[in-house]
Amino acid sequence: MEIFSIVFMLGLAAMVLNANAQRKRLAFLAGQLRPYQIEKQMESLIDGYLRALGESDPVRQQQVWGTLEATEQSLSQQVMRLADDLQRADPAQTRMSGVPLQALLADKLPDSAVLDLRALIQVHAQGIAALARHPDGETPAARKQRAYTMSAELLLLQHSCHWYCRSLALASARLQAKHDTPYRQVVQSVSNGTRQAYARLTNYPL
Repeated sequence: MEIFSIVFMLGLAAMVLNANAQRKRLAFLAGQLRPYQIEKQMESLIDGYLRALGESDPVRQQQVWGTLEATEQSLSQQVMRLADDLQRADPAQTRMSGVPLQALLADKLPDSAVLDLRALIQVHAQGIAALARHPDGETPAARKQRAYTMSAELLLLQHSCHWYCRSLALASARLQAKHDTPYRQVVQSVSNGTRQAYARLTNYPL
């Protein structure tokens, strides 16, 4: 019974310390995101894609696609600037890992067991920018596929932010709960370039 009590108290202490570490990470990332409207524009784009794809009138559909182009460009530029901002952050603040309690343990793990949020956001920024540079005169089928891929890129970016602040498991659970989409499906749905770079950084099994 005494051993059980000790283990319970140690576990409770670890959870409290991890929660404090998570709050610090949330505050750090919120500070980095504050100058931008990234989350708002991500939601606007995903909702806009669904609206465009559900539009039966070709003329109206084209109008919706047109309004989304400006948001795509703005979001791409903002995510790229966020990636640049993060390059100036203290590397000790941007370490993350797939282990439980990663918010608490990331700065104590060996380099081989962690990844860097700065590099991860750079991958997302490049993937989003590549899709935003779409050619004029896209066919409806190409536009539909690009919207699907861009949505996956945005969901994976959101997942990475939640992973950094909380944990890989909680980020994946939130993705499933909020968007009814498994983590693996999102990774498989991004562009080939993003998927390969993401896998190299995170050791994700392709």
